[in-house]
Amino acid sequence: MALPEFHLAIPVSDLEKSRLFYTQILNCEEGRASKLWVDLNFFGHQLVIHQSNSKHQKTFNEVDGNQVPVPHFGVILEWQEFHNFAEMLRKKQVRFEIEPHIRFQNLPGEQATMFFYDPNGNALEFKAFKDKSELFNK
Repeated sequence: MALPEFHLAIPVSDLEKSRLFYTQILNCEEGRASKLWVDLNFFGHQLVIHQSNSKHQKTFNEVDGNQVPVPHFGVILEWQEFHNFAEMLRKKQVRFEIEPHIRFQNLPGEQATMFFYDPNGNALEFKAFKDKSELFNK
């Protein structure tokens, strides 16, 4: 069974700066847009950035020795795709909140993960599972 695409709408304080980040840094294709929002193809899912004046309060939870920003969102990539994507982000000088690394090494759910922020403080996590069948294993 194919997984359905998700839809996520997030606030941004600078719509144009965010549009450039998602299209030029993350290579997301732009869809419909207005003066107040932009639809983006976020790795096959619909991400909508909405102009907003809301302020983000950063909070963190400890996960495998790292302080993980909450809330956050992202996608699960294939193992090699994750490493290629991380290298592309390094070349574009993206500043990582948590550098790409392996989490839960040699344990169920072993995964590569990285965290960074968009220009408006929205935290993103990209990850890849060594064995994707362990996505929900305990």
